[in-house]
Amino acid sequence: QVQLVESGGGLVQAGGSLRLSCAASGRTLSTNFMGWFRRSPGKEREFVAAIKWSTGSTSYADSVKGRFTISRDNAKNTVYLQMNSLKPEDTAVYYCAAKNIASISYNTWGQGTQVTVSS
Repeated sequence: QVQLVESGGGLVQAGGSLRLSCAASGRTLSTNFMGWFRRSPGKEREFVAAIKWSTGSTSYADSVKGRFTISRDNAKNTVYLQMNSLKPEDTAVYYCAAKNIASISYNTWGQGTQVTVSS
C-alpha cells in the first residue's frame, strides 16, 4: 500500500506562483505513474498533470500547459507541481494520486490541499 501526503497549498493572487509537493511512502516500487488532479466547487474532478516514475515523461491538461510543471525527486519519493501564472479558475482542491503497475487507473489518493487564487 502507498500513502500520499500533499502540502504547499494556500492563497495567492492571480499571476502568482505556488509549488505543491506530494510525498509518497510505503510500497512505492509498485508505482509507475504519479498524477495531480483537482476539483473545483460544483465541478467534477479533473486531470491536471502526470509523470511516469521511471522515465520522467510528463503529460498535462490543455488548461495548464505552459503554466504548470510536474517533476519528481526519486531519492525523496516526492512529486512536485510548480504552478505559475495562476488564474482564479485554478482555484480548487488539488489531489495527488498514484497508479499501481497492476492497475488501469489511479488507485491511491492523497487527502488534498486547497489552492485559492484571488483576482
